[in-house]
Amino acid sequence: MMNTSTTPNSRYSDLEDKGIFISGGATGIGRDLVISFRQQGAHVLFVDINKKAGVSLCDELSDFKDGSLTFIEADVTKDDQLEAAIRQSDEKGSGLYSIINNAAYDMRFKFEDITPEIFMSTVNVNLRHQFKAAQVGYELMKTRKNGSIINFGSVAPKMGTKDLDVYGACKMGVHGLTRSMARTMGPQNIRVNTLVPGCILTPRQLELWISPEDEINIRSLQCIDRRLIGKDVAELALFLASSASSACTAQEFIVDGGIT
Repeated sequence: MMNTSTTPNSRYSDLEDKGIFISGGATGIGRDLVISFRQQGAHVLFVDINKKAGVSLCDELSDFKDGSLTFIEADVTKDDQLEAAIRQSDEKGSGLYSIINNAAYDMRFKFEDITPEIFMSTVNVNLRHQFKAAQVGYELMKTRKNGSIINFGSVAPKMGTKDLDVYGACKMGVHGLTRSMARTMGPQNIRVNTLVPGCILTPRQLELWISPEDEINIRSLQCIDRRLIGKDVAELALFLASSASSACTAQEFIVDGGIT
């Protein structure tokens, strides 16, 4: 059954029956995005390279065995796989309405150890896939003259997080991409925004990077003294996908508890 702890605070009726595409939706923030959009009655298609986690999430959301929730094992750095999944999303419900470019790769590398292969693989996940997804989405959305594309940035480059040189460059580049695409797509009533998560304490972050001592320090730097979770990001994504944000485009929306 559905994990009620992730039940959204807000209801956006216009998202019901809409096709929603989410990259990297099997774990972390992506998992909360999938759950939250499905709870709005949207037709959610999500991709991930983690097949086990994707299948497990679908099984957990067992209320939705009616075709309104679809998981596809796909590598977002493979253009053919990414495009095929987005086009399949357009076949759901009333058609593709929002693309949420959440997939990312945040492994730490010492500056002197970054090879050309590491550089390009990091760019492909964190920046290029967002461009390609938007390019395909634009083609599908412009015929309806309605849609929302949500790119994902990060507070990491603003905070100067160590060993995230290429990742940080990609995330800074995302907003430039967003602003340019928003200008291009605006005449077709397609909005493009950047959602910027702060220190969201997902299971992966807690396992790999964030110690209890780190969390204490993070919370001391935030204006809001509490742990930030994936649901906090999902709530803003719902707003940006819905018509409630119909006048919002080319902007950065930050969910960081005031740390930056």
